[in-house]
Amino acid sequence: MSWRFVSSIAAFLAILFITACQSDESLEFKRYYSSGALVYQQHCQNCHGTKGEGLSALIPPLSDSTYLRKNILALPCYIKNGLKGQIIISGKTFEDVMPANDLSPVEISQVLTYIGNSFGNKLSTIDEQSVQKNLAGCK
Repeated sequence: MSWRFVSSIAAFLAILFITACQSDESLEFKRYYSSGALVYQQHCQNCHGTKGEGLSALIPPLSDSTYLRKNILALPCYIKNGLKGQIIISGKTFEDVMPANDLSPVEISQVLTYIGNSFGNKLSTIDEQSVQKNLAGCK
């Protein structure tokens, strides 16, 4: 056997071992996060920016973990039904309208997992069941 073949087999087995040792929660997070990145690019990035920076005084940034954490139950409603009225994020007031999105509960959970773990935020996986429960309570 050639040395390259043996090292290729060893590398393959190492990768297989590493991925097999990941917990179900870790794998679920990675699936939600990576899918959420795509949802964000398609539906949110145009307004909120590639780095979640928002747009001056018109569109709020998505980098305020405190706001996200405090409003975690309402965020699915904001995404699904849009948002009107005044909100304060990082001491700045925003009053522009966020349009409704026709995203499924799983897409909302994916994009919230992405936003909640990007742009300096450190939340956890926001699963589909939580989103469905929160959507049922939307006003």
